[in-house]
Amino acid sequence: MTKSQTARKKRANGLESRLRILDATVEIAGERGYEGTSIAAVSAKCGLPASSIYWHFKDKDDLIAAVIERSFETWLAAVELPGKEAGTPLERVTAMAANVAKSLVDAPDFLRLGLMLALERRPTEPRGRTVFLQVRDIASQKITEVMRTLFPDLDEAAVRTLTTYAVAGADGLFVHREINGDAVDLVAMFELHARLVYAAATRM
Repeated sequence: MTKSQTARKKRANGLESRLRILDATVEIAGERGYEGTSIAAVSAKCGLPASSIYWHFKDKDDLIAAVIERSFETWLAAVELPGKEAGTPLERVTAMAANVAKSLVDAPDFLRLGLMLALERRPTEPRGRTVFLQVRDIASQKITEVMRTLFPDLDEAAVRTLTTYAVAGADGLFVHREINGDAVDLVAMFELHARLVYAAATRM
């Protein structure tokens, strides 16, 4: 095997190990929350020694932050307003809301873990909480862009109000589904939420 082949194999193995660690962390954190997540528990779940975890991540906070970042990237891809060929403005925003809901069903980790951390107050803020608040700002900016695109006549105060309402409502629907499980059709709820936000915007 050549040096370049050996290097590629090491990179592939390193990436595979990192993904195994992140997947294990998602499971542990989903079951036990932030406090119950530990390097030892993640090691037992993924079958890799703690030294391997520390090779990829500085500590538990770094690991949780990486989980939030990975999940957010998946979610962010869904927050795109479909083009005008997709129909009326209402149809476009409803389709976007459905895509966001589907992404949260498929990759809920950043919001689930992030909300846990955001609601806690600690003397030293965990990096995961900082990362979540940063990605939450990015999400709000994306929603703001959508509002400006669909409602160019609204002033900035109205856009901020609608964005706050849209994000807060989405949080509430997500938490409701977390509590009640698959009995809640998150996609249908997000579509309804989008229609209500749209109706509020047209009245403003």
